[in-house]
Amino acid sequence: MKKNYYYTFLFLIMSVQCMAQVAGCTDPLALNYNPAATINNGNCMYAPAAIAPDYSANLPNELEETSGLINWGDYLFTHNDNTDSNLYALDTITGVIEFEYPTGASNQDWEEITQDDDYVYIGDFGNNSNGNRTNLKILKISKAGLVSGNAQPEIINFAYSNQTDFSPSGSNSTDFDCEAFIAYRDSLYLFTKQWVSRQTSVYALPKTAGNYTAQLQTSYNVNGLITGAAYAEGKKIIVLSGYSNLLQPFLFLLYDFNFNDSDFFTGNKRKINVTLPFHQTEGISTINGLNYFITNERFVQPPFVNIPPKLHSFNLEAFLQPYIESLSVAAYHYDEVVSVYPNPATDKLYIDLKENTKTLTYNVIDMMGRVVQQGNLNFNTTTIPTINLADGMYILKLDNNSGINFIVKND
Repeated sequence: MKKNYYYTFLFLIMSVQCMAQVAGCTDPLALNYNPAATINNGNCMYAPAAIAPDYSANLPNELEETSGLINWGDYLFTHNDNTDSNLYALDTITGVIEFEYPTGASNQDWEEITQDDDYVYIGDFGNNSNGNRTNLKILKISKAGLVSGNAQPEIINFAYSNQTDFSPSGSNSTDFDCEAFIAYRDSLYLFTKQWVSRQTSVYALPKTAGNYTAQLQTSYNVNGLITGAAYAEGKKIIVLSGYSNLLQPFLFLLYDFNFNDSDFFTGNKRKINVTLPFHQTEGISTINGLNYFITNERFVQPPFVNIPPKLHSFNLEAFLQPYIESLSVAAYHYDEVVSVYPNPATDKLYIDLKENTKTLTYNVIDMMGRVVQQGNLNFNTTTIPTINLADGMYILKLDNNSGINFIVKND
């Protein structure tokens, strides 16, 4: 007998203000956790911690300079940071190359890749040779064009807003190198690799092709070199990969931050050492905010060190699960059939369906009973835009044509 599911909740598209809020550390894993705190003041402190990969697999020799990583569909996509201009689709367990995709672009120093629903973005912004590149750019490539073999890259050219001296600095001696960025809403956010200060600075620029000045947002002392960034959509989680002077890899966890301020360091900040000595970790991606993939490029230091390129899988549940569970007011999980988040919503509402669907229609209904937005969904994890809705309370009704029906109200 086929089941029908009916679920109800509310989502509120506005900032909610509460009386008598208490600022403090809201993370129960922190040394200074305050159970009475209702507002995270970003001052959580943590005991030292380390993590080992769940498994590792050697990558093919073609990827000995793997430098960026994303999850897209059933595969991981990576690239090299030399003159190779292909993207490579990898098996998530074996690291075997399944497909190669020409990008139609040149590669001076590709250091990172990120994505949104329709495009991949490749950062040709490596700048560690002398710190004086004047042709920093990001390639914007349609996913549809890439898969069809008709990739036509658009170019986002940029310069750093606070770089005024372009004198050659020498190898690995600049604070204007970059190997990490993410896409969010209509912007790209870069995390610099600062060889001198061992900090990282965040810069913002538009996702559209053109010539721009990347605007400095904030800086933070990570005491290391940042090489990759993974953003877990809808969960306010960014995990940075990096390594120390002695090639000791680490992960830098940023979560529960105020994204509206473009300052990802306003929330929790936790550094986790990775037990892979002499691994030059480069690319990082996540499936769900808890499970992560990381790649390292080949590192040779004769006569004793010869680390091949590898793919590693990590589970950060021990560090992030309490925070994920704290989002219960923002993410509702009903009978493991549907999840909807965040709450309050801003520009998007994320719909995660746990049962396969062919076609799903939705209606957004205001408190007067009027349908103010409607459309179709056809992926197991997808989004509904809410940026054009006025502040207020709405009902979201999802109707699954395969026979699973549920009503969703947002708070």
